[in-house]
Amino acid sequence: MKIYSVVALSMLAGAALGAAAIQDLHAQAQPTAYVIVEVDMTDPVAYAKEYGPLAQKAMKDGGAKYLARAPARSVSIDGEPPKSRIGLIAFENMDVARAAFNSTAYKQARMTGEKYAKFRIFALEGTPQ
Repeated sequence: MKIYSVVALSMLAGAALGAAAIQDLHAQAQPTAYVIVEVDMTDPVAYAKEYGPLAQKAMKDGGAKYLARAPARSVSIDGEPPKSRIGLIAFENMDVARAAFNSTAYKQARMTGEKYAKFRIFALEGTPQ
């Protein structure tokens, strides 16, 4: 009877480890998502005071990693000049990025932000290195 228990537990442990490995490989297969945020502020003071902290908290809670954002210097290389505020945010993958921007916390922050700015937000999947 003991041998059957050992074999059964070994099979169960092997299945659990295999499932964990497959989940890890699946997560690695999805490329990083980069979100570009362009903001044209109409009231920079109110934007920074009322919208900024709410949006930053919602994004960080959603897995955001800020790579670049205002007040960093930006320049136009070709085409239109940059908007008054720009951000580059990395997320684990596109699903996580979408979830962050669709969260209740961000939607509430965005309602505040729309009083003081116009937004253009888009995401781009990273390429394998």
